[in-house]
Amino acid sequence: MTAILAGALLVGVLALPEMRDALERVMATHMLVQIPLLAVAGALAATGLPVGWKAQIAAWNRGGVSGTALALIASSWWMVPRALDLALASPAMELTKFASLPLLVGAPIALSWAHLGTIGRGFVIANVLPMWAVVGWLYVVSPMRVCNFYLIEQQVTAGIGLLGASVALAAVVGALAFRDAVPTVIVDEQLPELLLSDRASTAVLASR
Repeated sequence: MTAILAGALLVGVLALPEMRDALERVMATHMLVQIPLLAVAGALAATGLPVGWKAQIAAWNRGGVSGTALALIASSWWMVPRALDLALASPAMELTKFASLPLLVGAPIALSWAHLGTIGRGFVIANVLPMWAVVGWLYVVSPMRVCNFYLIEQQVTAGIGLLGASVALAAVVGALAFRDAVPTVIVDEQLPELLLSDRASTAVLASR
C-alpha cells in the first residue's frame, strides 16, 4: 500500500501546474524527466499491488511477454514528436499522457521484467536503446523543427540527451553483464584444478 501511495504522490507532484510548466517548457525535460518519472510512478505503484492481483495479472502475462509488449507499444507513441505537440495543445491528451505512462508503461514493465528471463530482457534492451539513439540522432540532424511547440535549439538539446541516455544505459548494462560473467570465468579457470582433485580422490578410493 505504501508503494501505491508513493506512486500516486509522484504523479500528483508531476501534475502540479507549476511542475508541469517547468518540465514541459523545455523539450529535454519533457522527454527525459517528466515522461520517465510518470513511468517510474506506475512501476512503483505496481510493486505494492496485493498478491492476489499480481497472480491474476501473471496468468494473463505469461513469461512477461504481454506486459512488455504493451509497455513498448505505449512508450513508442510518446517518442513521436506529434505526441508531445498534442499533449501540450490538448488537455485531453495531457490527461492521456498522465494516465497511459504509469498504467500502460511503468506498471506492465514492473510486473513483467522478472518473468522475462535473461534472453527476454536482453531482447528488450537491444531494441529500446537503439531506438532512443536513432530518435536522438534524428532530432540532432533534422534541419527543421519536429515539434511545433519547441525551437530547433531545444530539439537538438533533447536529441543529445537521448543519445547520451542510450549510451550511458548501454554502458551500465554492459558493465552489469561483465560483472555477472566474472564468476563463470573464475569457475572455468579453477576447472582443471577441480578435475585433478577429483582424479586424485578417485585414485585413492580405487587403491583402497
